[in-house]
Parts: sequence; C-alpha cells; structure tokens
Amino acid sequence: MRRRLLAVLMVLMGAAALLLCVPLADAYARGRTEHLLLQRRSEAVRFADLADRMRTDADRAELSAEIGRYAQLYGAGVVVVDTAGTTVARAGPEPSGLAEAAGGARRRALTGSSTDRLPVVRPWGPRTVVLAEPVGRDERVSGAVLMAVPTAAARSDVALRWSLIAAGAVAAFAAAALVAAGITRWLMRPVLDLDRAVEGLTAGSLQTRAGSGSGPPELRRLRQHFNTMAQAMADSMARQRDFVADASHQLRNPLATLVLQLENVEPHIAPGPGRTDHSRALDEAERLEELLDGLLALARVESGTPEPREQDASRAVRERMAAWAPVFGHAGLELADAGVTDGLRVRALPDAVGRILDSLLDNAVKFVPPGGRVEVSAAPGTAGGAVLRVCDDGPGVPADQLPQLVRRFARSPGHQNVRGSGLGLAIADEIARVSGGRLGVRGNVPHGLVVELWLPSP
Repeated sequence: MRRRLLAVLMVLMGAAALLLCVPLADAYARGRTEHLLLQRRSEAVRFADLADRMRTDADRAELSAEIGRYAQLYGAGVVVVDTAGTTVARAGPEPSGLAEAAGGARRRALTGSSTDRLPVVRPWGPRTVVLAEPVGRDERVSGAVLMAVPTAAARSDVALRWSLIAAGAVAAFAAAALVAAGITRWLMRPVLDLDRAVEGLTAGSLQTRAGSGSGPPELRRLRQHFNTMAQAMADSMARQRDFVADASHQLRNPLATLVLQLENVEPHIAPGPGRTDHSRALDEAERLEELLDGLLALARVESGTPEPREQDASRAVRERMAAWAPVFGHAGLELADAGVTDGLRVRALPDAVGRILDSLLDNAVKFVPPGGRVEVSAAPGTAGGAVLRVCDDGPGVPADQLPQLVRRFARSPGHQNVRGSGLGLAIADEIARVSGGRLGVRGNVPHGLVVELWLPSP
C-alpha cells in the first residue's frame, strides 16, 4: 500500500509539473518569437523608408549599401521588390524552401499589411523566418521589403530557457518526491505497525501491541483503541485459560480420591449387576481423569509461556519410537521406521516433536486394529524446515470428517466407544501452531490415515 500511495503521489506531482512547465515553456517561446519580430521589423521599416525615398541612382546605392551591411552583420537575406514583383535591390543569401512563405508575405505587404506574426521559434525550428514590410502607405504602396531572418540566436535562447525550466521542474519534482516519501512514511508507519500487531495476534502472540506513536491523530487514536482491544482480549482469554487450568487442577485430587475409593470397594462387591455397574462407574471416572489431564495440558500449551527454541527433531523421533515400540508390540501392531533423516533441526516449543509424536502414536494404538502397520518418517520440507509423517493402514476416517479431527472433543462416529478424551490431535495441533508450524490430516491409500507435521527451521 505504501508503494501504491507513493506511486499515485508521484504521478500526480509529475502531471502537475508538466501542466506548469509546458505552458511556461510555450509562453517563453512565443514571447521570444514576438521579440524577434519586433527587432527585425524595425529594420524592415527603415529599409522600406529608404526604398520609398529612392529617386536617384545615389539613393539606390545607399539602399543597397544599407541592406548589404545588414545582411553581412546578421546573415539575413533582404530583397526589395516593386509592385510588379521585380527585384529592386538584393543582399545576403537567398534561402531555399521559403518560396511559399515569401510569396504570401509579399502579397500581404503589397496590399499595405506588415507581417504581424511569425511561426513560433522552438529549439528545433524553424531555422529561418520571413517577414515583409510595405514600401509606402495605403494607396501609395510602391513595393515591399522581404527579409529572410535566421533564428539561430532565438532558438539558442529558447533552448537555454527551456533547459532552465526543465532543470527547475526536475528539482521541484525531486523535492516534492522527498516530501511525498516522508508524508507516505508518516501516514503508513502506524498502519504497518497495526498490520504487524494483527499478524502477531493471529499467530497467537497475545502480548503483541501496536507501538508506533506517529501518524495522523485518527490513526493514533486507532492504535490506542486497538491496543485496548488487544489487552481486553488477552485478559479475557487468560482468565478463561486460568479457569480451565485451575478447574482441571482442582478436580484432579478429588477425582483421584474417587477412583481410589472405587478401586478399594471393588473386592467387597458381590458378583452380579452391581459389579458391572461398578466397573462402568470406574471406567467413567478414569475417562474423566483423562479428560481433565487433556484440558490441563491444552491450557498450558495455549498459555504460550515457553519460547520456541532450536532442537534436534531426528533424535526426538527415534527416542519416542523406541519408547513406544513395546506398547505397539503388546497391542499387536507393527511400528516401522520409514526413513528418518539425520540432523534435522527445527525451532519449536520445548519437546514439541516428542509431545506431538506421543499424541499421534497414542491415537494409532487406539484406532488401528491388531495386525496393522504404522510408519513414521522425518525428512526436510520442500519449503524448508522438517516434515514428520505418521501413516497407518487402519480403517481411516471419511474424507468429509478429516477437517474435524483437530477440533477439541471431535471424534469420528465410528470411534465413539474407543477410550480417550478427543483432545489428542487438538493438543498436537495447538503445539504445532504455537511453535510456528502446522498439522495436517489426510487419508492414506488404500485405507488408513496420514498425519503430517511441519515445523520451521531454526
């Protein structure tokens, strides 16, 4: 936006400079042409007066001498003609290509009209202009004086003045561009600061604030209102997380006591319906305990207290696979290494790779039937970072239900009776997001599930 605003201002300033400079340059060219006309017309009037008083050969010689000196001094061509068009006196070069202009000027002069307008002199031309002055006045017109005047000096003056105007325009445009750049920076700095703050809040950094104090009063007020809103939102979310964490923590002790008491009572219950109901109650209590543990873990992740740091993803994957190998063997599942690249370094929350992999492998143990195969791989990502994949050949999930798997308490309709709280993938997704990465779920071919974790490079 800053570049677009600056481009618009530059175009407007360029158009304004052209609108000011072009008329000014054209006005000077016309003024210099008028000055040339007045200068040379006074000489033509003098030559016409000499021609009008010409009676003898001496007068003719005086006229020829005058126009000769003038032609030699200014490089102009001067021709005196009578009413029949016969040349009476001539001096200087006879310019070529001006026959039409000279004919028109001569006809007007023979009718008693002086040349009152010349073609506008500009740096590229015309190189010569023609003007005419009648000899005599009114009905006494006896001839005409034609002058072919070179415009080199006038064109040089016009070129010099146009150069000065252009230099002034460039200097003014450069100064205006600097001012426009400063104004654009002044206007856009708070907007860019707000954009960075919104991006930080979107990424989960609730302490991000807009810090720029510059800009128009309206944008400064917007910054204050934004910071107030961000603080209120952060406080509200913090209270919610604190409540979840405190409630989960406070409920764990009485729930643990309840589970212990149920287990102690079990030997004293006679076989029958009571023993079945007692077993269901114990299962539900243990499930509630798992749910509280998941809520507490999720609240800790969302609080974002630890800072992401560099860690060895390859070693974490191998350690967790070694730890889960006995669990998979006891469940009748095969845990296979599908290729773990050495030396993969990522930047994430402390032990993020291990915690996420624990959630993914725990889900695999729960949902993949005995005899199934689970493959784990880790490799560099195409866009940098590292990609961790956990693939299984279990029953999988319908494609329309895949986006719901990372939501809290979301479970596939076919897995409602499987033990668990429905928070495993939600916690893994939150850990990946806070770490600056992402978690994706897709179907495996021909059946099963593939979970991909991408974490950024340090």
